[in-house]
Amino acid sequence: MSSVLGISVGASAIRVVRPQTGNSAEHFAPDGFDVRVTAVGEQSVEDAAVEAIVGALGPEITATAIAYRSEAHARAVRAALARRQLTNYELVPEVAAAVEFLQAGGELSGATTIALYDLGGAGLSVSVVDIATRQVHCSERTSDVSGDYLDSLIREQQIASGRIAHPPDPEGLELLDRLCRSAKEQLTGSTAVALPSEYGLVLLSQENFDALIMLAVESSARLTRDVITRSERSVQAVVAIGGCARIPQVAKVLERLLGVPVLAPAHPETVIARGAALLARPSRAAAQARAAFEAKTEVLPVVRPDRSVLGGRGRRRRRMMLGGRGSRPVGREFAAGGTGAPEGKRDLSVAGVAVGALVVVAALGLALGWGPQVLQGDSQSTKSTRSAVPSTVEHTVAPTTTVTPPPADSTNASVAPAPQYHQSPQAPAPTHAGPNTIIVVPGLPAIVVPTLPPLLPPGPHR
Repeated sequence: MSSVLGISVGASAIRVVRPQTGNSAEHFAPDGFDVRVTAVGEQSVEDAAVEAIVGALGPEITATAIAYRSEAHARAVRAALARRQLTNYELVPEVAAAVEFLQAGGELSGATTIALYDLGGAGLSVSVVDIATRQVHCSERTSDVSGDYLDSLIREQQIASGRIAHPPDPEGLELLDRLCRSAKEQLTGSTAVALPSEYGLVLLSQENFDALIMLAVESSARLTRDVITRSERSVQAVVAIGGCARIPQVAKVLERLLGVPVLAPAHPETVIARGAALLARPSRAAAQARAAFEAKTEVLPVVRPDRSVLGGRGRRRRRMMLGGRGSRPVGREFAAGGTGAPEGKRDLSVAGVAVGALVVVAALGLALGWGPQVLQGDSQSTKSTRSAVPSTVEHTVAPTTTVTPPPADSTNASVAPAPQYHQSPQAPAPTHAGPNTIIVVPGLPAIVVPTLPPLLPPGPHR
């Protein structure tokens, strides 16, 4: 069964989601997605995204939608995909993907304009979006408030408490940051955490954590209010997405400072990826190739050696040609199992029609008075000999014709002169209607042609 992929490209992780069987826009289940998370690691974010996509692709994947944050982000992702020669994908804005998922899940019922608050690991993006048109009226992004910044607050607080020794090298510092990130994520569902490490015990309560991040969250709320003010739009709700939207204190502070409802959907870190999966559409080339592959084969009639045809059961009745150029198309009678006329009789009928047409043309020419002129001109043509001897040509423009006799030649003396042929004079064509005329054409039987009124004045009588 065919399926699609939705990709969100984060600073620290690549999320690849795939709808489960039966989960579509018509029968939508917000949790009906399989999610795969890939850490970025040492390579670039774009290369990590390409590796995650390649690992998730399969013959059943018909489309892939990749969410991008900005034009620069889109160009970087597109360049990384081009290096791996991947073409069957679509880039969609993160805002459009998020709104698509929220609308499909019924989260935005009754709202026309929202403020999308996306707090992830690398920064915060705030956008005022029109739900109907997906138009972004105002947007701003900052890295001053981010998930990584909250992790650093926990790390410095733990080191300052004396329970954790400061790591001596960058590798140890990175390991401690990952431990603080794990503590932050666990506090979204518990009141306290205790995580041991080689540098000491990370101990943190929910109350201490809320006080630790309060200034940063309030700063993000003020930024959101400024963006809403600059947009000059009335916002009915603020939707908090991204990994840090799981922190309960974030929604509380936003609602208190902004005075509007704050929505936090389940699994906010995968909202963009799941929305991208809903927007995934096959590329034009892939759609055409699949349509050609899935086209139904048409059963055509079978022609027997005796030129009879077995009826075909194709979905569309097609006309086909039997024989050569003179053959006629075979239609319904072949589909029903009938046969066509023999080709030999058809050829004879065509020849008979052609001969009859020539006879009629010749008869008309004789009836109009052109025949005597043509025959008389033939009888007055210059005689030629076997040797190259100059001959005379009769010119109609000269009043008289001068014939120069050829010089005497002993070589041609023994050659008998060519016989003379004389055309018997014929009466001019009648100028008025009369009885039928019988015309005799050499090599053909007598032809009876009805007398026609003259179309042209008769030629001069010679």
